[in-house]
Amino acid sequence: MQKPERILLWNLMAAVFALGQAWPNMMLSSQPSSGLKTGCVANLMRLTLDSALAVGNQLEVEAINGTQYILLTPSLAAQCGYSMESDPWGNTRIYASLLGCYVSNKDDVMFTVGLKLKIYHHSPSDVASHDVAQTCSYTRWAPREILCDRNYMEVSTYMAPQAEAKGQKKAASQLNTIPDASEEVTGIWKITFFTPEPMSMVLKEAQQAGHSAMTTSTRLVMRSPYNTAETYSEDVAGVPMEVLKVSIYHKAQDGLNVFNLAAACPTGGVLFTGNLISWHVPCRVTPLLDGSIRLVEMNMGINGQRVDKAQMAARGYSLSTTDFHIVVEIPIGSPDGYYKSHAPDYQYHTTYTVEPMLEVLWRADQTREDTRYKILFPITTPPMLQPPHTEDRTIPEMREFSLYVGTFLGDVVLRNITFATGVLTQHALANGTFVFSLQVPFDADVVYKHNPELLVTTYSLNVAFGFVILPEEIPFAHPEEFQASLHDVVLPTLTGTCDQDQFYITVKYGNQGKNFNTMVGGLDLTPELAEAYKFYSNATHSSIAVPYAATGTLFELITTNSVRARLDVLVWDPITNWILSDLFLACFFPLLMTRCYPNGTISALAVKVESVPNLHPSWLTLKDRSCTPIFSNDQFAQFTFSADSCGTTRTFFDHYVLYENEIGLYYSEKGAARTSPVDPEYRQTVSCYYVVNDAQTVAFNAKSRRYEPKAVIGSGHMIVQMRLATDSSYQDFYDAEDYPVEKYLREPLYFEVDLVQSTDPHLELILENCWATLQEERTSLPSWDIIVESCASPGDIYTTVFHTVLVDDRVSVPFHYKRFSIKMFAFIQEAQVLKHEVYVHCDLVICDTTSPAEGICQGQCANRVLKGTPKQTKRGRRSTSSTNRKQISSRPILLNGFQ
Repeated sequence: MQKPERILLWNLMAAVFALGQAWPNMMLSSQPSSGLKTGCVANLMRLTLDSALAVGNQLEVEAINGTQYILLTPSLAAQCGYSMESDPWGNTRIYASLLGCYVSNKDDVMFTVGLKLKIYHHSPSDVASHDVAQTCSYTRWAPREILCDRNYMEVSTYMAPQAEAKGQKKAASQLNTIPDASEEVTGIWKITFFTPEPMSMVLKEAQQAGHSAMTTSTRLVMRSPYNTAETYSEDVAGVPMEVLKVSIYHKAQDGLNVFNLAAACPTGGVLFTGNLISWHVPCRVTPLLDGSIRLVEMNMGINGQRVDKAQMAARGYSLSTTDFHIVVEIPIGSPDGYYKSHAPDYQYHTTYTVEPMLEVLWRADQTREDTRYKILFPITTPPMLQPPHTEDRTIPEMREFSLYVGTFLGDVVLRNITFATGVLTQHALANGTFVFSLQVPFDADVVYKHNPELLVTTYSLNVAFGFVILPEEIPFAHPEEFQASLHDVVLPTLTGTCDQDQFYITVKYGNQGKNFNTMVGGLDLTPELAEAYKFYSNATHSSIAVPYAATGTLFELITTNSVRARLDVLVWDPITNWILSDLFLACFFPLLMTRCYPNGTISALAVKVESVPNLHPSWLTLKDRSCTPIFSNDQFAQFTFSADSCGTTRTFFDHYVLYENEIGLYYSEKGAARTSPVDPEYRQTVSCYYVVNDAQTVAFNAKSRRYEPKAVIGSGHMIVQMRLATDSSYQDFYDAEDYPVEKYLREPLYFEVDLVQSTDPHLELILENCWATLQEERTSLPSWDIIVESCASPGDIYTTVFHTVLVDDRVSVPFHYKRFSIKMFAFIQEAQVLKHEVYVHCDLVICDTTSPAEGICQGQCANRVLKGTPKQTKRGRRSTSSTNRKQISSRPILLNGFQ
């Protein structure tokens, strides 16, 4: 560190005191006086302030001059022998030379330094003052003393005490002040500076130039700041030094005396090798020493305080000599120094600063006079690059990034990051450095997400940490990119149901939101198509209702009175084209394929099936190819013809006559086909038989071929339903959204079971067994019988009541309906209600009334006379003589008044 830097450092640090520069982000101690400590270190007084006292506040220092307070500005401090050193955290040391201005001096033995500290908090009126006084005793004065401090160099020499004037007593003590030269009768008259050319000044001129010259009871003192016009530089044994040489003319009562004084202070000589600081000072400082001398004593110190050999060994310090130099070695990072942050070129660096002291004693061989040489020499390393290390501690299953960036010194603060989401925490480490931790949830807006695989999400976080170094407010940034992958993709799911007319499709969103496209029946779900399909969407689901005959549905199988249609639905990612979910829903829908009218007219419906994909229904004809559809679209062709036309054949049997025709796709005479020859053929037989004075639909069949599906003759699905009526009129029923229906205990429950869509008057619906359970599962226990073998359960005190069904606007075939009522009840065990919901289940039989009646099919409870009192039987082992057997259950019914 060169002397110009020393002066600049003093100016900066003095501004903290005189001008009130503050360190941000620090709190003031509640007891600031506890942070003051004074002490004596040889020919210096040292005052220390800890960070809790100084940082974050403005501080002024005044010298106490009797009853006066003198503000120590940087220039006055260098002139009068005061210096200050402060680390970035506000730990501050103030040094005062015992031969400095405003120091009470008693016979050059006892010295009292008084200082007044003013600490300003938040406003000029909010100030705390502390008067500090320290008395030091120092008797080991050498004939010549040289002191090199941060901002000044000082030399003093022994001067014989002057004789007392007649009648005048010698003062017990005196105050070293800057004298008024104009009033001096005796004392310093003139000073000649050697630069090295001689240049003379009277005392007042020297003081105006920033120098100080004074006398004590036994010594003559000269002090000068560095880098003045009256000092010069000289290289000594390869070490640059600042040199002050003067001749002081002192007027005394016995005449004029001339004193030649010199001071030389190093401004360099520091080497940095690895983690070691080597400070070199010439063994012989030629501007100071003439003739033959020898080194008598040599001591090392830190911060103005000597360090003994045990302390040096413990801290790795060494003090040695070579032929030309005294060498002080200090490990970088020693606890007696401190680190400071920097950001040259916006990159993070640190420096290490330590203030060693070297004190030597030279003795002249001829005169035997000693020269004590003391140097306080702050050393700062060149900036050392310290790229911040980022540690990724993310655990993907926790679904957040956990990042650590560091390490930094305490003078680094984080001012900003590139996003506003996340939690930032600062962690102190044992060595006084800091790391910053950041937690950012995976679902934050600043996290970019993409899916390299179907079920894998990769989360990416780009973040730039913006730091500043205090107190200079120097900015630097540290950008980083982080990634984490997790098997956390929940794909959307498709479910579907059907009623008699439509497919109902529901899409439950996964955790990727709505970022997918939907294809329905091979067509993209456009806004127009969505409107036609009654598209509905909320935060978690979307749904559509698709008519079974809509464009894009496929017909797999046709029967006498129904068609099995299939709807293919898939959702896919428009970026990756991955299929996220698909659904192939097939349902039977009621559709009468053939109608036979009494006047001999036959109407037949042809359907495009999946097994003939390229078929257009308009190409179909009857056996007579001139008989084309009276209506057709992409899926259907409607034919109407008479029994004696279009190539219809007729076959006679004992009691009826059978008429048959065939709907098909035929090739042209030249062999050219409407579809490719490799496509499957299409053949559909239409059949009607006529009984004397009656006409019935026999259905149709399709010619068997290798390709499925194929038409099935005379088979179909019979649909039954159970509903709960609001009253005994059986006109109004509870809807699905009304369940669970609330009923009071013993309130009547009116049930209706009916055969849906069938108009066949020869079918009768019989309730075989009905029972109630606590659970929706039919076979769960406990259960209670309501109807047993088609009769009311004999074990119930509230008997099940059957209600007669008559023809009305809603009922055309009464045999297709059964109505009964029971009283609302609850399951009891050990006098406790087990549950307040019940479910009713029934086994039912659909009987053919044209066949001989036996068993259950004799009628509802008609077999009681034959069997006597019905007995409860095990369900699942009942008579199978009926033509069809069904099972049905009610929705939950809630008993009101129980919780």
